[in-house]
Amino acid sequence: MFDKKRIIILVIIATVGIILGRLAVRAFMNMLLGGTLFGGNIL
Repeated sequence: MFDKKRIIILVIIATVGIILGRLAVRAFMNMLLGGTLFGGNIL
């Protein structure tokens, strides 16, 4: 049914998705709080 290659690919995609999701949440919270993602003041 599932071969090893497909499982590895799914794990990689899931990991990348989780990381990008956490970064998106942090960026959204920073915009709400008026902060900046990378420190300092861009504006």
